[in-house]
Amino acid sequence: MSFPASFQPLYSFSGFFVGMLVGITGVGGGSLMTPLLVLLFGVHPATAVGTDLLYAAITKTAGTAVHGMHGRVNWKVVGLLASGSVPSALLMLWIMAGVNRESPAVAQTITLTLGCLLFLTSLMLIFRGQILDAIRKWRGERGTLKPRTIAILTIVLGLTLGTLVTMTSVGAGALGVTVLLVLYPRLDVREIVGSDIVHAVPLTLIGGMGYWFIGEINWTMLFALLLGSIPGIVTGSLLAPRLHERLVRLILAVTLMIVAWKLLFP
Repeated sequence: MSFPASFQPLYSFSGFFVGMLVGITGVGGGSLMTPLLVLLFGVHPATAVGTDLLYAAITKTAGTAVHGMHGRVNWKVVGLLASGSVPSALLMLWIMAGVNRESPAVAQTITLTLGCLLFLTSLMLIFRGQILDAIRKWRGERGTLKPRTIAILTIVLGLTLGTLVTMTSVGAGALGVTVLLVLYPRLDVREIVGSDIVHAVPLTLIGGMGYWFIGEINWTMLFALLLGSIPGIVTGSLLAPRLHERLVRLILAVTLMIVAWKLLFP
């Protein structure tokens, strides 16, 4: 069987691997796909980010439908996040459209930011429980936050996620969920995860469409990734009940640390 010149079967194998991790842990999509494309396949960081954003938008749409049907979405939280993330995503796309994306400085900026975010994500995966306990204890000593303050902080979180996700395709998962758990301790974890996934769909779709508009999408690569990730997510979802989830998260966190080190210190 022959493949188009730009089609690499390894894209599909990578998609399957990442999709399986997402199915098992719910984390790992953008955190692994973009650095894999940059480090393993030598894809330009801007093209890797743009392609991964559309990949994430498509794969997370199914997750949105599942969480929506089970009522695991807090639409107020989604609205507050989007009111911050959509404008910041559009601003970041405008900046990306105006710079010379082929310049080493732009590629290095994206790569370094991506490496830092991967390192933070790995820490969140390992120490999320301890971090949440420490913050809740600190908050308990100072009293609960007012609803208006929580709303403002949620919008600020949206602004931050919109910038980071559009620039690197990373941030909406482990980082976003951790901050939401701090801001909304009374909400069910499944509701927070569902809300985060629902918010990620329009955010990644806007980002992906923006990168398409400025010519940074590799469609053949996107198709190959989806070809592997869809059965990968199904496989991971079936394996999840049989695996020790914390052990898998630890392995994922260590993998992200290694990848972050490769990006920061090539």
